[in-house]
Amino acid sequence: MNWKPSPLLLIALATVSAPLVAHAKIYVSMEKAQKILIPNKPLVKTPIIVTDELQDKMRSASSIRHPFQGDRIWKASDGSWFIVDEVVGKHEMITYAVALSPSGAVTGIEILEYVESYGYEVAEAQWRKQFIGKTAIDPIKLNQDIQNIGGATLSCKHLTDGVKRVAVLYDIALKNQSLAPKAK
Repeated sequence: MNWKPSPLLLIALATVSAPLVAHAKIYVSMEKAQKILIPNKPLVKTPIIVTDELQDKMRSASSIRHPFQGDRIWKASDGSWFIVDEVVGKHEMITYAVALSPSGAVTGIEILEYVESYGYEVAEAQWRKQFIGKTAIDPIKLNQDIQNIGGATLSCKHLTDGVKRVAVLYDIALKNQSLAPKAK
């Protein structure tokens, strides 16, 4: 008796044995995020030096261990800020942008790039709206003043902690900078 494998069985085996690969999804470019979050205002790149002391203070407030990069900060002429940061989702990095008012309140968040296979719901506007108005004095904590999304817990937690880190960065390092950005 000759055994002939069913074509459907071969397809099923190929599907099961194929590795699950996450593909990067770019939701919005940095330039587009700038226009969405701080519309009709020119932005001036305003990098800062992130000292070990500043890094430690941000870690202490947010629990984010991945170092903050001080070269992705922009300021508008009205004193608003646009800051790009990264946090780990479950395994991969999530790149996001936060806009802050001149007083340091979150005015919006955009997810720029999300690589994980699960948890992409954090890019939905309804979830991101929870951060609007938050400042460094607010808890900005998952399951406290920010609601979780089932199936996206780590992405929610890390993004929440990342927004807290950005708010603390403003409070410690940005709020004392002069209102008008320096011309370059």
